[in-house]
Amino acid sequence: MKIDFHTHGKLAKKLPFSIPYTNWLFDEAKRAGLDALCLTEHFNTLQFDEVYGYILSISRREGDSLVLPNGLRLFAGMETDIAEGGHILSIGPVEEILALNRSLTPNKEPGHFLPFRDLMACLREAPVLVGGAHPFRAGGHIPDLPAEDLMHLDFLDLNGKDLALDRERTEQKTYALGAQLRKPVVSGSDTHQAVQYGCVVTEFPGEIVTLSDLYAQMLAGNYHISLSEEAPFRVRTATVLKRALKEIHALGGDYVQVLLSVQ
Repeated sequence: MKIDFHTHGKLAKKLPFSIPYTNWLFDEAKRAGLDALCLTEHFNTLQFDEVYGYILSISRREGDSLVLPNGLRLFAGMETDIAEGGHILSIGPVEEILALNRSLTPNKEPGHFLPFRDLMACLREAPVLVGGAHPFRAGGHIPDLPAEDLMHLDFLDLNGKDLALDRERTEQKTYALGAQLRKPVVSGSDTHQAVQYGCVVTEFPGEIVTLSDLYAQMLAGNYHISLSEEAPFRVRTATVLKRALKEIHALGGDYVQVLLSVQ
């Protein structure tokens, strides 16, 4: 099973949710050879509930996952800011993710983000996997947190965007932190649009439908990570595309119509 552990279902968190755009993302993920995604949408994105409401309306449940009409498997999740600077991923049953998201409503604006310890106390009340997102990206301070706090993470994110910009540094530092904490390191593209799918993939033998099985395979190291030779090009192209589509929206245009009309 080829899975991407860090993805988004919207172009940007401040833009309205678009069903055609999200459908395009999922179809392109399948076309890129992925079998599964962890949808780690920003916890303070507009219409968070509606994104998952739509996905629930078109998917069928299998274990802890949701299977879309095109066969793509989806594990629900979110990406949450912490007060110290940095992002935390959580992956779990969709109802748990929605409940956690609602519980964080008072903490969705800068200046109100929870400190790491408080966020972990909240997340650890639910049956979710918790990971440190792109821990060495500029502006983040996850590696600066006390090791005894970081031990509560379940995994670290070897982030496709960071790999594309500086592979040697990203791999060296992320794997070193994983070894220090004795935590598995898995990969996520961090994409907001489809060009970036497949830049990095974590592959497990066989199909996985429950979080317990997924975590067991992660702990056993029963997977391998593949980085595409095209990753730098894909990430640069994705960055340009995202900027252009956001500008179309800012100018009053329909970026989804423009995008899909050239497919």
